[in-house]
Amino acid sequence: MSKTALSPIISGTMNWGVWDKNLTTKEMENLIQLCIENKITTFDHADIYGSYTTEADFGKAFHNSKISREKLQLITKCGIQMIAESRPNKIKHYDYSKDYIVWSVEESLKKLKTDYVDVFLLHRPSPLMQADEIAEAVEKLKAEGKIIDFGLSNFTSSQTELIRQKTEISYNQVQFSATNFEPMVDGSFDYMQTHGIRPLSWNPLGTVFREDTKKTRRLKKLLADLVQKYGFGSDTLLLAWILKHPSAVIPIAGTVNIARIQALMKAVELEMDKEDWFAIWTESRGEEVA
Repeated sequence: MSKTALSPIISGTMNWGVWDKNLTTKEMENLIQLCIENKITTFDHADIYGSYTTEADFGKAFHNSKISREKLQLITKCGIQMIAESRPNKIKHYDYSKDYIVWSVEESLKKLKTDYVDVFLLHRPSPLMQADEIAEAVEKLKAEGKIIDFGLSNFTSSQTELIRQKTEISYNQVQFSATNFEPMVDGSFDYMQTHGIRPLSWNPLGTVFREDTKKTRRLKKLLADLVQKYGFGSDTLLLAWILKHPSAVIPIAGTVNIARIQALMKAVELEMDKEDWFAIWTESRGEEVA
């Protein structure tokens, strides 16, 4: 079981740096402050974000903010070896050797300007990963106080079980939303509940606002009615839909919009009616439940 208390909604940093928003140090500092003021105290990173630059950008902003380390929780990931200026890689691949995992975490700690990360995840499963070697790295990092909790990202139940046989797993970060609900029906969430693994959801708004399809048009039509009923925005309703699942999923919100950040925690307070929850699922499926 997890030793770390994460906020009910997590702030995702993937787009903070050069991959998208290109925020300045001061803008990042203000954003960290804004999230914490709105009870979003957990920040999701990966070593690859910004082609291995966003952790350092965040770390500089965090250092400048003078915010106490105890007031926030940091998640980071490793394993994807990208082609980047800072890496001698010839092809994108995965690396889960003991030495690489330990080195990667230590690099993340330097960049984030912290002595430990609250949650450390393996970013994507590799066909070549060896559970014993991964467990050795994780146990070493835990013993040295460099990571508190360990987990996975984008792992299937069988891949998770392979690692779980060797070391404790507290989290699995997967794609989950009203439009990408596979973990709810393929046994993944059942498995996680059985073994005390907490799901984290990336891309929690799914494709509703990104694609114009029959599915998203159906959902937008329904959401327009639910906005009138509940008095909350569509994005809040979609997060509330996720939060109602009994596996206690924690959504990772990537927005840097001030008004949206201020509204995120409203989803935690919203208790969606069961029939409305099923209505959203029905419109996503395109057919009623059996």
